[in-house]
Amino acid sequence: MSNWLITGGAGFIGGNFVNRLADKTAGKIIVLDSLSYAGDLQSIDSLIRSGRVEFWHGSICDETLVAKLFADNDLTRVVHFAAESHVDRSIHQAKPFIDT
Repeated sequence: MSNWLITGGAGFIGGNFVNRLADKTAGKIIVLDSLSYAGDLQSIDSLIRSGRVEFWHGSICDETLVAKLFADNDLTRVVHFAAESHVDRSIHQAKPFIDT
């Protein structure tokens, strides 16, 4: 059985993926999302409340947190959806786009 880490799993694309994945796998699903302007926890709230998805509020740039998630959960699959949207904003402030 696969254990999944989905980064950006509360965003539009990530949230849809998590909802579909929850129907298709019996494995553990962990979502890591910073809940920036692009995150919407309501998109996966029912899965979190049911215990089907474990949610962690944090950044993929937090090496300690990411290492803890790997160490504690025997993760076998990672799907990376964490990203900045509105790419035109990267012209004026590139660092957040590069970091994510």
